[in-house]
Amino acid sequence: MKSNLNKRIAYIGCLGVIGIISTEFGVIGILPQIADYYKINIGTAGYLLSIFALTIALTGPFMVLYVSKFDKKKIMMYALGLFLISNFFSIFSPPFWLLMILRILPTILHPAFFSMVIAAATKDTSAQMQMRLTSMIIGGIALAQVTLIPFTTFIASIYTWQLSYVIQGLLILITLIIIYKFLPSMPNKEVKSFKNQLSILKRPRFIAGTALNLLLITAWFCSYSYFADYLSKEKGLSAQQISYMLLLFGIMGVISNFLAGRLLGRYMFWTTLFFLAGTFLLPFAFQYTGSSLLSISIVVGFWGIMYGPCFLIGVGHMVSAASDAKEFANSLQTSFGNLGVSLGTAIGGWFINHYGISITPWIGLGFGALAVIIIFWRAWLDRAITAENL
Repeated sequence: MKSNLNKRIAYIGCLGVIGIISTEFGVIGILPQIADYYKINIGTAGYLLSIFALTIALTGPFMVLYVSKFDKKKIMMYALGLFLISNFFSIFSPPFWLLMILRILPTILHPAFFSMVIAAATKDTSAQMQMRLTSMIIGGIALAQVTLIPFTTFIASIYTWQLSYVIQGLLILITLIIIYKFLPSMPNKEVKSFKNQLSILKRPRFIAGTALNLLLITAWFCSYSYFADYLSKEKGLSAQQISYMLLLFGIMGVISNFLAGRLLGRYMFWTTLFFLAGTFLLPFAFQYTGSSLLSISIVVGFWGIMYGPCFLIGVGHMVSAASDAKEFANSLQTSFGNLGVSLGTAIGGWFINHYGISITPWIGLGFGALAVIIIFWRAWLDRAITAENL
């Protein structure tokens, strides 16, 4: 019975993640339209993504520490409620400064949603099942990239970018109703002290996992944040073709996220190293392929496979080093992951403004190299702990 509830929470959590991530990353597919509408350059439009992510990075851990004492169901509903408000008012295409504020509003409880749903779904389960349930929830990120994000990009290419907020808002409203109807109250009966939770910040393995999470996501978002603009200007694709590429990207991401969820628990080092290799290979793949739709599709599919599990890999490395403070560890993963999104977007935007859009895949290679160093450091720390326990 308990196992069924864990799976139900995971599936509903996955649906919520689809709505949240579609709001967060869906703007990637419509950045060119937003830039045209407000008469701003693409780098400035990119602030809609980078400021969103940066706010999460700065406020997330503190909010999760505060809300961890409250009922998980209520926090999940409040979090989705803020996203619903944000999407509703964004429909009316307010001034850019107000659109930015509306983007920032739901970041208050964004990490709390992830932390609460993962903690609730994995409660009282085995280590291997925890990774599977977590991969189901985090899989919502990849599913968003195969469903709502390409769909809203396609609709925006035919009609108007404001409709993307309508679609995202409807899914979040449906998820809110499902949580209210089908999830029980989940009061926190074991309130942990701030001191105990903060102690994980001193652990070298946790520090290594945090650094890996940050660098890996930064590496990917130097280019992914400008997915639509890159394919439009460098490869000459139309808005509708870009929506098809986003769909392909998402499909491959779903597949790789599923596989990574089963491999990380047993082969964390090699699985991580395999997907890190994508940050090195992608720039060469784009450099040495032509502008034919087939060759672009092959590279985009490869991109989706390599990118797909990056958030799950971050969760795996950070939570495995903090099993006694999972909610706080999850919040830090979300915060540092979004810091990576913000850094990647900002750094990518700076290079675009100075050197052009073609350079973005190459920027990620440098961060990927740093991530490789960190993964070897983490492996050395893991072996040292294993040797001590023998």
